[in-house]
Amino acid sequence: MLIRHDALTEWTKSSYSAVNGDCVEVKATGHHAVAVRDSKDPRSGILDFTAQTWSMFVLGVSRTTQHGS
Repeated sequence: MLIRHDALTEWTKSSYSAVNGDCVEVKATGHHAVAVRDSKDPRSGILDFTAQTWSMFVLGVSRTTQHGS
């Protein structure tokens, strides 16, 4: 799974967001970088990842969720 950078020009909340909206948000910060922050406290800090690392994380979570592990 690759992150489409053109689709992440704004902070985007996870589709698995809780009913109260608490979740993580992601945003492309460059051609090959993704930033992640806490949606309930966006000023608390940002984690930066390479697009490849973030894509591998999302793929791993997706596989884990699909297999129920």
